[in-house]
Amino acid sequence: MTDGRVLVAEQSPVLAGAICWFLREKGYDASAVSDERELFSTLAKETPDVILLGDERLAHDDAVLGQLRRDARLRDVRVIVTAPANRNGNGTPVLPAGADDCVTTPIRVPELLGRIRTQLRATSEVRAARSALRQATTELERAREDAVNNRRLVDILHEVTGELSATEIYRILARRVARALEISHCSVVLGQTGDVVGTVVAAAEDPSVTDLEVRLDRYPEILMALESGRAVLVQEATAHPLFAQVRELWEREGRAVELRSVATIPFSIDRRRSGVLFLRTERSERSLTRDDVEFGEVVVRAAVAAIRSAQALETTRADNRRLEALATTDPLTKVLNRRALLERLTAEMDRSRRFGSSLSLLLLDVDHFKEVNDTAGHLAGDSVLRQLGELLEEAVRKVDIVARYGGEEFVILLPETAVEGGVVFAERLRESVANRAFQVGSERLVHLTVSIGIASFASPHVMSTEDLFARADEALYRAKSGGRNQVRA
Repeated sequence: MTDGRVLVAEQSPVLAGAICWFLREKGYDASAVSDERELFSTLAKETPDVILLGDERLAHDDAVLGQLRRDARLRDVRVIVTAPANRNGNGTPVLPAGADDCVTTPIRVPELLGRIRTQLRATSEVRAARSALRQATTELERAREDAVNNRRLVDILHEVTGELSATEIYRILARRVARALEISHCSVVLGQTGDVVGTVVAAAEDPSVTDLEVRLDRYPEILMALESGRAVLVQEATAHPLFAQVRELWEREGRAVELRSVATIPFSIDRRRSGVLFLRTERSERSLTRDDVEFGEVVVRAAVAAIRSAQALETTRADNRRLEALATTDPLTKVLNRRALLERLTAEMDRSRRFGSSLSLLLLDVDHFKEVNDTAGHLAGDSVLRQLGELLEEAVRKVDIVARYGGEEFVILLPETAVEGGVVFAERLRESVANRAFQVGSERLVHLTVSIGIASFASPHVMSTEDLFARADEALYRAKSGGRNQVRA
């Protein structure tokens, strides 16, 4: 079994063959195409996990990248491009829109393998979350169908909705069953086979009861229902052999128990939660019947379906939140990715225009970051980027936005902050990074510096997001050319 399928688009057959050979040696299923026509012809027949655009022309062709991203079949396919390290003049490659990662040329095998592993890990996480979401949605639909088909749920548990918690459903269950059967005692007791103590989570006769612990050896009818998994009905408790020991205990304690009949109906929510619906009548009331038990069983099934439905709905919401986080988060640093940043920036600029407020953008680049990769390895470099992302997240306000722009570049958006405030914050941030020791091994620390360029909106010559980035990039270039470890606006 291979570690993943990689399609290499490279015009040079010698280079394509070498890359594929290295990848196959590492366990990947690698194949190559030489041009755009062959690339899309191959993609029409098969779907790889990663596409490596080694051809410079393809790697930076917006039409090619756009066509890849518009194809729904390729939504989980990660695209890695190649670019010279000095393409944008500051030693780092530019990540084109539509690409997920970039490898500097000439290609170094350790860097290429590291990038591919990172992107395959991100793809695996997204696919696993999407699969779990599909399963949860299926379970939710099945639970909803069960609820619709059970008319007794409508009659007795019309208050139960997907928005209620399990505790609230238990309370409704106890109250409405007691009312429907016209009995004074109905409760829900949670417990499992072998438990010494059970928990009363709801009682019709006392709405204040919640999480009341009871000794199960005093309730043989509950123990029998839990052990057998079947409902237990005792119509005359005063003479039934099941209560022989309990009656002796009551006599020793001098207790006069006004008990006539009991019924316990077991249920199971999942492997960790089970219990019984506990029905009881006193001597002044009628005895419970098999019809009462059957009625209770129908209602319990409906309640369990409602609880599972609520759980499935919550699971689906949680999976949706996780999928959204995966789609908007940089897999390495866990801050926003470039795509999400551009969406947030557009929204923030619209808000600034509407309310006439300021917006500052900080473009931050790690100085001499290549030395970390060259001396300590790319895994150490990735560790430094993760730690830097954590530092930036800790330094900003809740309303601020931190994102990884590409490589070792980060962007921070400061809403309602003029350029003067942005400079003050950037200086404080620059000092924090300079004073921080970054861990690159079990016993090795490195010290880094950053250069920061600042631009603000609204200001002269800044009318769009492109203008804002261009001004910040110009300021960053001045900080770099001025000696690094500087802030420029």
